[in-house]
Amino acid sequence: MLAVWTVASQLTERPQTLPAPWQVLDRIGHLMATGELWFNAGMTLMRVGASFALAMAVGLAIGLLMGRSRTVDDWLNPGLIIFLNVPALVVIVLCYIWIGLNETAAIFAVALNKIPVVAVMIREGARALRPDLDEMARAFRMSTISRLRHVVLPQLAPQIAASARAGISLIWKIVLVVEFLGRSNGVGFKIHLLFSSFDVTGVLAWALAFVGVMLAIDLFVLRPWERRANRWRQDAA
Repeated sequence: MLAVWTVASQLTERPQTLPAPWQVLDRIGHLMATGELWFNAGMTLMRVGASFALAMAVGLAIGLLMGRSRTVDDWLNPGLIIFLNVPALVVIVLCYIWIGLNETAAIFAVALNKIPVVAVMIREGARALRPDLDEMARAFRMSTISRLRHVVLPQLAPQIAASARAGISLIWKIVLVVEFLGRSNGVGFKIHLLFSSFDVTGVLAWALAFVGVMLAIDLFVLRPWERRANRWRQDAA
């Protein structure tokens, strides 16, 4: 891919539309040296983390309730289907209109786009919970909190890990759109400024730098967590 990019950048009649890889790397180095990359990437990561935590917590609660109660599932399923099919851009715009151009609206908009996906995955896992383990917990008179912590959540660990890994890739993309439309800092905001000036080198530099950050999070945090969660299920089987 790098070779194709290099050749294409040399063959294009308009070099400003497709800069060479070393030009993009040089821009990334400059952004790192000035500290601009660290500040704006940090702001974006803050929004990613807050949205991710909110979406996982709410989605886990909704999915667990829907998976354990047929009545709750019947009530919430239509709304879940609607939110799964509403375009992310519509949710973002409405949140900015209703809440305002602030951090609350930005984080809430991103979380709303992710919550239904988490809820669906957790619901399917909750439906497959082993009833014998639940009966054993009740026989030992475990409290609701203890039963949730030691019986339910360990069984849902594979679904939680899978939804987290799939969710982080979706969330960071939506965060960039949120910043593009209504924030004054962050990677998405910088891409918006560079888009306005048709600076393709800058756009690619910011995009590739942040993709590298998210790939590192996936490789060193989420992927090991998912392997550990699935190993628990294999050991239990």
